Amino acid sequence: MKKILILTLIGIICCTTRIFAQVDQSPEVGIVEHLGKTLPLDLKFVNDKFETVTLRQLINKPTILSFVYFDCPGLCSPLLEGVGDVIQKTNLVLGKDYQVITISFNFRDTPEKAKVKKKRFTERYAKGNSDGWIFLTTDSATIFNITHATGFITKAVGLDFVHPSAVIAVSPTGMITRYLYGITFQPIDFKMALAEANKEQPRPTIQKALLLCFSYDPQGQRYTLDVLKISGILVLFFILVFVVVYLIKPKKKIKNIKS
Repeated sequence: MKKILILTLIGIICCTTRIFAQVDQSPEVGIVEHLGKTLPLDLKFVNDKFETVTLRQLINKPTILSFVYFDCPGLCSPLLEGVGDVIQKTNLVLGKDYQVITISFNFRDTPEKAKVKKKRFTERYAKGNSDGWIFLTTDSATIFNITHATGFITKAVGLDFVHPSAVIAVSPTGMITRYLYGITFQPIDFKMALAEANKEQPRPTIQKALLLCFSYDPQGQRYTLDVLKISGILVLFFILVFVVVYLIKPKKKIKNIKS
């Protein structure tokens, strides 16, 4: 009987491995975390003042990096509003204690659009420190390099994009230290991410585990429950229950009888 149980357990594990092999494939749209990696700091961008700058020139303090495109009909504006909201709620000073850099991943976006977008959000959220929130545009090759370096994976659909929603904490030397997912952010998570960035300490994101059960829906531009992933997690859970109930507990009973 015990051999049958073990063989059954092995079979279940093999099936579950196949499920998670599918889950762990690089997503078509999403984020592959590059914690501890350094950004390509010599990439060139044009800022909202129409100046050509590099990340090396800009990143000299803890930085929150966000990717959007300016004509986005979905997640981008809510993401920037989420960043603005947490800027207002935290007691850190934008431009002094940290900065925010927003990069457009649409090569069609221009410095003129960046200027308009910056004005809209900094007037509302920056608390008089608009220089601490920088908007950048660039060419397609540079966009590929910076999104590839950060693991930010998008997909062009006509003139629009399917894309994830997250911000990235970067240290003063350009090291990626934390990913914060979603379009709203808790002040405590925001401050902790900046503190870790300041100390050059990469940290995995607990919230990423919560997103394990979700996949991006390109039509609705939102995250939806992924049945395959949930099934895999449930299978693993029942495997653990199986091991405890049928394999571990009987051994304890035998020991108790002998004693």
